[in-house]
Amino acid sequence: MKPECANLAKKVAHYKEILENTQKYRKAWPKLKKSIKKQLGDICDDVGLEVGIEEKSEMVNLEAIVLSLGDVKSGMSQEVANNIRRETIKHNGSLVYQQLFNGKILVLLNMPFIEGYGQPQPPKTIGIYRPEELKDPFVLRHLEMLIQEVTMWEDYDDDVQQEPNQRIGFKMNFGDVPGEAPVQG
Repeated sequence: MKPECANLAKKVAHYKEILENTQKYRKAWPKLKKSIKKQLGDICDDVGLEVGIEEKSEMVNLEAIVLSLGDVKSGMSQEVANNIRRETIKHNGSLVYQQLFNGKILVLLNMPFIEGYGQPQPPKTIGIYRPEELKDPFVLRHLEMLIQEVTMWEDYDDDVQQEPNQRIGFKMNFGDVPGEAPVQG
């Protein structure tokens, strides 16, 4: 090899190593997927948390496990015609383990939202892990994070200043702009 190509040769070797890792991570996913589903189910059973656990497998090597806290009637409805009301649905939040294109696992929280009431928040990334990094304690910690986040969402009030993308409620639905004088009723 020419001396001037030494740096490029190192980069090529690193590139090949990364490609091999992708194949290794993809091979680890089926066993890891079963383990995650079992852990999620066992932990939720232990603490009495009712959930749905679904596997999304439309794309090979881009599969996901979704733990959902379910959907319910929000308790709110919209009048759409004389004496006809449309119930709004509340999505209670979810925890997602998504296999990425490179075989690593992306863990996300989807916050609760009510259809037609504000905008859903973007998913919150917990982390991206190599399959061997996702040990049992991580799954428990991820569930704890989900419950903490959805509890804060459910207990929303103005005692604590919220980030702009965390605001929900009247002002977000009727056009008040942060920084402007509030609507007086």
